[in-house]
Amino acid sequence: MTQDSRTLGDPGTPLFTLAKYPFYQLNRVANRYNTLIESRLRRIGIDVPSWRVLMILGESGTLSVGAIAERAVINLSTMMRIIQRMRRDALVATGRNRDDARVTDVAMTPAGEARLAQARATTAPVYQELIADFSRDDFDALIELLERLNENLMRIGG
Repeated sequence: MTQDSRTLGDPGTPLFTLAKYPFYQLNRVANRYNTLIESRLRRIGIDVPSWRVLMILGESGTLSVGAIAERAVINLSTMMRIIQRMRRDALVATGRNRDDARVTDVAMTPAGEARLAQARATTAPVYQELIADFSRDDFDALIELLERLNENLMRIGG
């Protein structure tokens, strides 16, 4: 009988095996992916954090700095610096929120929209190659499991 991978992935057990720890695997995948696309994004003049901001704004439109930070999973002070750099590079524009002057809203500029289009064209082939051997069901299951992990983390962490 094979050992339950949930037990092997539990850092509190003497049977702990790093390769069975899901967060080790998630970090490996995320870091390798970011390293891979970072070199490609640099060729078009942006970094991974800026790409994340552009992807978020491209999907959602104008958002507050706080909302972008939350979606990008980046702390607020770091996100403020990213937004300032992107504003300096004319990729985004900022302004006071109409309902709450304490809140800074961020919107993509035409230059940001053009850079987002370049970034999507640059990263799409990597994505397509990464998922090429996943069936539709495999991919749907992966997304569902990741969403469940995230929901569990949200429940535990508040």
